[in-house]
Amino acid sequence: MIPKNVQEVLDRHGLTALEFSPGSTPTSELAAAQIGVEVGQIAKSILMRGKDGKFRMFIMAGDQKISSSKVKRLTGYKHSMAGAEETREVTGFSPGAVCPFGVKGVEIYIDVGLKRFDTVYPAAGTDASGVPVSYRHLTEISGATEAEVGSDPR
Repeated sequence: MIPKNVQEVLDRHGLTALEFSPGSTPTSELAAAQIGVEVGQIAKSILMRGKDGKFRMFIMAGDQKISSSKVKRLTGYKHSMAGAEETREVTGFSPGAVCPFGVKGVEIYIDVGLKRFDTVYPAAGTDASGVPVSYRHLTEISGATEAEVGSDPR
């Protein structure tokens, strides 16, 4: 079931989440197979903790890895991946279910590598959901800042 805070954002923006049954889609590969799209179209949301103590979220194409050096260049700080408990505490979502909108107090960046797709699919707060949305609309809804932090597509 889609969390209430996520559903409110979806309703406000005229979007509908896809929910999958049975099972979960906690990885980009599983989500892409369930939806029937390219792995890169899965907009994964990665929470990281900077050496400055701040958490930042990076929305990336499912076929890319985050570049530590690009993140450091962008933010001025070295970052490490947030743990599962930190992710739940900071975002309200479990890893594999992190929704990039409705999150408060976290800087959000969207990697320009997602621009190559007409439609991308971020999670909707569960590990068995996705929201079809354009890059532009996702940038708007999430309040993300465009950045280049991804590796080349796998």
